[in-house]
Amino acid sequence: MGCASHPRYRGKPITDKPKPSKPAKTTAAPKYRSSQIGYASYYAHKFHGRPTASGEIYDMNGLSAAHRELPLGTIIRVTHMANGKSVVVKVNDRGPFIKGRILDLSLGAAKKLAMVNEGVARVKIEIVKSVN
Repeated sequence: MGCASHPRYRGKPITDKPKPSKPAKTTAAPKYRSSQIGYASYYAHKFHGRPTASGEIYDMNGLSAAHRELPLGTIIRVTHMANGKSVVVKVNDRGPFIKGRILDLSLGAAKKLAMVNEGVARVKIEIVKSVN
């Protein structure tokens, strides 16, 4: 009995054939909705003169915005849902980082929308020009 040759472990048989490789996963370019409705706020003095995520220097009196997902450089139209006023701005920063908000506007853009006194307003965002 001691001379019998039996494999010690039984498992899958060893083959010389390589396993077929799985096709590489391709990541499709993110798709952004052409419009979005939600709450916007604005940011001003604390960030004035500091670099934005795009590398541009933040001008609180300019017409710019911060969005979490839209590509930097995207041009969007922002419409204040309560008064119908709109402004065209460039996304040059990331944010807002407050739950429930979709956009942070520069003070200049907030003034054009007449939302400075309210601080937060329900807005509609529409892509005017995409960078992709």
